[in-house]
Order: sequence, then structure tokens, then C-alpha cells
Amino acid sequence: MTLKNITSLALFLLVCWGWHGSLAQQPARIGELTDLDRQFMTQQRETLQDLAMTNLGRQFNGDRSRDLELLQTLLDKQLVRSDQVRELQAMGVIMGDLLAVELDMHWIVYEDDMGRSRALRRNENEAVLFPVTMIARRREAGNETSVVEIYKKASDVIIKSAPALPYQ
Repeated sequence: MTLKNITSLALFLLVCWGWHGSLAQQPARIGELTDLDRQFMTQQRETLQDLAMTNLGRQFNGDRSRDLELLQTLLDKQLVRSDQVRELQAMGVIMGDLLAVELDMHWIVYEDDMGRSRALRRNENEAVLFPVTMIARRREAGNETSVVEIYKKASDVIIKSAPALPYQ
């Protein structure tokens, strides 16, 4: 074996070892929203509220069917387009607020190897939802699944993951 082959093999092994080592995931860290998170989410809600009021003369009011229909209208009329990530994520915050009320969930900060996200969780050991990106990622990829369908799928995931109540 030549020095060049040994060097190449050593480099190959280091790259493989480094790559394999990077695949080891640390457990997710769950925390409370910071004041900055709450402020940012409030701004997102206000941005969407202003957009709906200015262009449609309507407001979000916490009524699930009405608010989901308003989100869909913003998309259908292209008042929020697939390249407007910030507005799409604001739509996810509005949808997340609806999910939180209906499913008794609360906003958290979820941090893992992929980054830091605002998410919803009901109890300590239950599934976590990431509504902020549910609409945005689909639209960015050209997927035009309706807001109602996205909401229903997210809701179903949480309902199915909930532990069964005793004596039922």
C-alpha cells in the first residue's frame, strides 16, 4: 500500500467517522416561550390581522371554522403567496392558536439538532405539533392542501396519540 493510498484511506475513515458521529442526535430540549417569542408571535398575528382587515374587511376572532376559512381565502386570493414565508408562518401561528384551544395544548420552544422552533404540546410525554411551518412548507413546495385538511390532520395526530382514559 502506498503512502497516497494510506492517506486516502485515513481521510476516508475520518470523514466516515465524523459523519457517523454527527448523526447521533441529542434529546430535544423543551422550554417555555421567552418574552421575545411571545412578542414575535404577537407581531405575526397582527400582521395577518392587518392583511385580512385591509384586503377583505374581516378579522380573525378565534372561531375555528371562520378563521380557517379566512386563512384559506388569503391563500386563494393570493394575498399570501408561496414566496411569502413570514406571512405563511404567521398563518401557522393563527392555526396553532386554534389547535391550542381545541386540543388543550400550549406553546413551547422545542430545540433539537435541527434548530429551535415554536411548537405546541399538550402534556409532558405527548406528541408535539409544529403548526408555524405546516402551511408554509407545503406552499413553498407547491402543495396546495387546504388549510382545513392541514388542521384536521394535525388535530387527528394529537387525538390519536393521546393515552386512553381509564374505564372507557
